[in-house]
Amino acid sequence: MLDFLAENNLCGQAILRIVSCGNAIIAELLRLSEFIPAVFRLKDRADQQKYGDIIFDFSYFKGPELWESKLEAKPELQDLDEEFRENNTEIVTRFYLAFQSVHKYIVDLNRYLDDLNEGVYIQQTLETVLLNEDGKQLLCEALYLYGVMLLVIDQKIEGEIRERMLVSYYRYSAARSSADSNMDDICKLLRSTGYLGQPGAKRPPNYPESYFQRVPINETFISMVIGRLRSDDIYNQVISIYMGITVNLADAWEPYKAAKTALNNTLDLSNVREQASRYATVSERAHAQAQQFLKEGCLREDLVLDNIPRLLNCLRDCNVTIRWLMLHTADSACDPNNKRLRQIKDQILTDSRYNPKILFQLLLDTAQFEFILKEMFKQMLSEKQAKWEYYKKEGSERMTELADVFSGVKPLTRVEKNENLQAWFREISKQILSLNYDDSTAAGRKTVQLIQALEEVQEFHQLESNLQVCQFLADTRKFLHQMIRTINIKEEVLITMQIVGDLSFAWQLIDSFTSIMQESIRVNPSMVTKLRATFLKLASALDLPLLRINQANSPDLLSVSQYYSGELVSYVRKVLQIIPESMFTSLLKIIKLQTHDIIEVPTRLDKDKLRDYAQLGPRYEVAKLTHAISIFTEGILMMKTTLVGIIKVDPKQLLEDGIRKELVKRVAFALHRGLIFNPRAKPSELMPKLKELGATMDGFHRSFEYIQDYVNIYGLKIWQEEVSRIINYNVEQECNNFLRTKIQDWQSMYQSTHIPIPKFTPVDESVTFIGRLCREILRITDPKTTCHIDQLNTWYDMKTHQEVTSSRLFSEIQNTLGTFGLNGLDRLLCFMIVKELQNFLSMFQKIILRDRTVQDTLKTLMNALSPLKSIVANSNKIYLSAIAKTQKIWTAYLEAIMKVGQMQILRQQIANELNYSCRFDSKHLAAALENLNKALLADIEAHYQDPSLPYPKEDNTLLYEITAYLEAAGIHNPLNKIYITTKRLPYFPVVNFLFLIAQLPKLQYNKNLGMVCRKPADPVDWPPLVLGLLTLLKQFHSRYTEQFLALIGQFIRSTVEQCTSQKIPEMPADVVGALLFLEDYVRYTKLPRRVPDNRIGNARFKTHNEEKTDLFY
Repeated sequence: MLDFLAENNLCGQAILRIVSCGNAIIAELLRLSEFIPAVFRLKDRADQQKYGDIIFDFSYFKGPELWESKLEAKPELQDLDEEFRENNTEIVTRFYLAFQSVHKYIVDLNRYLDDLNEGVYIQQTLETVLLNEDGKQLLCEALYLYGVMLLVIDQKIEGEIRERMLVSYYRYSAARSSADSNMDDICKLLRSTGYLGQPGAKRPPNYPESYFQRVPINETFISMVIGRLRSDDIYNQVISIYMGITVNLADAWEPYKAAKTALNNTLDLSNVREQASRYATVSERAHAQAQQFLKEGCLREDLVLDNIPRLLNCLRDCNVTIRWLMLHTADSACDPNNKRLRQIKDQILTDSRYNPKILFQLLLDTAQFEFILKEMFKQMLSEKQAKWEYYKKEGSERMTELADVFSGVKPLTRVEKNENLQAWFREISKQILSLNYDDSTAAGRKTVQLIQALEEVQEFHQLESNLQVCQFLADTRKFLHQMIRTINIKEEVLITMQIVGDLSFAWQLIDSFTSIMQESIRVNPSMVTKLRATFLKLASALDLPLLRINQANSPDLLSVSQYYSGELVSYVRKVLQIIPESMFTSLLKIIKLQTHDIIEVPTRLDKDKLRDYAQLGPRYEVAKLTHAISIFTEGILMMKTTLVGIIKVDPKQLLEDGIRKELVKRVAFALHRGLIFNPRAKPSELMPKLKELGATMDGFHRSFEYIQDYVNIYGLKIWQEEVSRIINYNVEQECNNFLRTKIQDWQSMYQSTHIPIPKFTPVDESVTFIGRLCREILRITDPKTTCHIDQLNTWYDMKTHQEVTSSRLFSEIQNTLGTFGLNGLDRLLCFMIVKELQNFLSMFQKIILRDRTVQDTLKTLMNALSPLKSIVANSNKIYLSAIAKTQKIWTAYLEAIMKVGQMQILRQQIANELNYSCRFDSKHLAAALENLNKALLADIEAHYQDPSLPYPKEDNTLLYEITAYLEAAGIHNPLNKIYITTKRLPYFPVVNFLFLIAQLPKLQYNKNLGMVCRKPADPVDWPPLVLGLLTLLKQFHSRYTEQFLALIGQFIRSTVEQCTSQKIPEMPADVVGALLFLEDYVRYTKLPRRVPDNRIGNARFKTHNEEKTDLFY
């Protein structure tokens, strides 16, 4: 009969593909269960309030129109819904495809069963497939995998979450409208079962059978499969159903009377006591045996070959004991609220004399024993034929030599010629040579006969008297014995070891031994070499899900292998993380000793003071701690490069990743804890906290410099890479608040699975430390309470005139957080400016363009001022009238402009600090960037003058990349940046002009300081005002700026003209303010001086008031 799994057997290949697909689906479900977006859980009140109206369970389907109409009625909900769709469609779609594949799996299985019944596969029926060993196995697996899928979904992805995801997919996806969509069937299959995975949760009625019945399966098929299982399988009380997912049958079978009755005998306390005691005895005996075998020199090739059954029995006893004890003592196997199960578990713990450390030692020794045996057998198998041929050749040659001895020709002492023996030995030599390696059974029987013949010839021909002949015969017999041993080395032994040593049941349970493993490593770092065997034993669990995928030649092999291998490598990293943790603990003590105890030795020293500087005690302590660090390093490096599944684990890389992980954890925590501010503190805690954090960061940096040579790592490189990653990740997360499409952790280029950056619960409106730092700087430099003196780069309190902060703040941030921190702060300020400008545009629409009174006022004013080159008659009255009629809009306007201006000042300060440090620390980089920037700008200018000259294409990233470098080096002007795209706004220049002259009366001119606030009670700070207006105008077409400047020029000319006609000798304060605004505007924008000159008619002002106009010229 055709092999069921042969490639040309369509029936076998079809069910093999289904089973292969089932294993891949389970891997995908397990993988996705770790990426459930937190928002779908709706656990905290904030999420419920924010998203409760846009995330629905299946109640949505009762009246979708009603829910959608509620959304449409509120624009803010629509906007939130759209944002939610943009951020979650990708992950929701992936979950939906996984759910869809579960439904497709059972549909395909049902179709296969129908095809069997309908005779689609010639000569194959359900009965014939179940009679075949492979067929029976595959059909059982197919049904079993479907059950595992449903249980995994219910345990890992809660019912409410599934419903919310499915409804979200239905609402956001176009697939719902397609005719072939099976959305309804998927929703029926995966609707919430009411199951809750928490300990002590009540089981829903008729669970899980009602869940399994949602898609009907052929009842004949199920009964036949159960019939086969009943005759083949052996049940236990606690079982592993798939990759460490355990079930306690005493609990699972509770609702089923027959099953419960069948299990009662097993659960009888006397029986439990007997089983537990038996395993305690077996554990002690098998462990002692395994330890005996592991003694140095015990596991030799000859001993192994002579004792294969004994070794396998020991291995079997060890593994069975480990399995039984791990499953029956696991916390997950017993519901603490179930009194009977608790009693049974207590009984097992008592009678088995359970000690987790002893069980772990048994696992460790068993894994080592198994590993050594496997390696020996693999080597013996690879050398099997070569050795067998060698022994055959040696045995044959010995017989030929003996034949020559009895020929009388060969001179051997006291051996008489004997033609019969000569012929007999030659025949034996030929017989040995004729042995065929490929026919092992016949060769084995014949070899035994040859050994008997050689024993008989020695006995009957009285050859004992000749020692040389006896030695030849003994050697030949030994070679023949070796041939028998070698021919018995079969792959079946390795297969048996693989089956016996299966550890897939402990895929999740092994985590309960992590603390024991870590403590063992901490005490003895060389323990890592023994753990290597345990990790490899755990890797054998991968064979379970991959076997069928491999057999079916499925393309899923790589992704499923990567998932399980990745999970195992993550566990290895978790266990070995104790080494970097211990190293850092020692490192902190070293830092403390070096910083506080050990006095730095000066370059010149009086010999009588040498004793004071010797400090032998602290130096000995440093040496001792350093030695401990190097011992830990040596421990992990003793573990050879190991292939865990399909992932190669390099111990040096593992050590480096572990050190990086520990560094990231500690630095991230230091940054989080060090930058929490009390907004009510006076003076601000900002500078003291930055200094304190700077000392902490310097300690980490110095420790890395110290440690790098002892552990053979590039300390500075790791420090810079990880600190920059932490800061950039936190900046990215903070900026997410300003983005519609947010960057999730799994999308972030800074977040890592192996070296994760920890996330902390926000302590205020900021998400991260960088947000808190930025908002604290904004708070203390608030233009409402401080005034910025541009010449001094310093902020002063408006009321007390005390210094609040200065450019030293940014030097301190540079010292504490480095270039990455300042650059990140700059990036966050950019996002904040964008947000403020967007809010400003919304406000402009609301308070100006939708207010008829304001628009009429602006229209009347424009008519009075036209043309802009003219002098306005009775200008004072016209301007004051317009200001009075628009007074209500200026408060909000001023706040928005000042906020933008304040942030632009901070950006300028950051750019100055970055540029200074770049020129100081990396002068060649600064020079190269400046020259490249000038060259690029020159080329771009040349292109616009002559389009035939080259210009970077759209797909060329040069300009984008060079911008990042320039901003990091502070070679840019924040005031020239376009933050938002804008449309035409009516009356925009005149509104800004009116706003400016409305603020001028609140300011006064000071010869030393320029324009300052007149009354602290009505605060206006000049630099933020100027820079805010400048930034705002920069976002629009340049004609708006031209018109704005023309209006100011007209204001100056008209006011001065009115003063001249009224013979007022002093230039009005408002004109001084307007002139100073133009002066500062020219200085900040680097405009040619002729631009304002043309607006104000400079010759006339020089003759009018020489002193005042000196302000401008």
